[in-house]
Amino acid sequence: MSTGSHSTVQLDNEHFRVTQWTIEPGGTIPMHTHEHEYVVIPLVTAAMHVANADGTSFDAALETGVSYSRPAGSEHEISNTASAEPIVFVEVERL
Repeated sequence: MSTGSHSTVQLDNEHFRVTQWTIEPGGTIPMHTHEHEYVVIPLVTAAMHVANADGTSFDAALETGVSYSRPAGSEHEISNTASAEPIVFVEVERL
């Protein structure tokens, strides 16, 4: 089953895991839980839809090069519902 998203691990060592994510238009990163604190570095300016495990949801505005962080334990699904272009970002997990 295709989700319309894919990832490439760029670095994985004892301190960090760096992954580039691409979400195609209409694509989704299925519900998942982050085991580690992480930073996201958007490579595009776009909006992505975030559906949290608790049933809440919102549209998150991404701006190229403007990073944000989230705590370990974050549980959500991420979708590209509004952009005709892929959403691309780099995720850096502190292991």
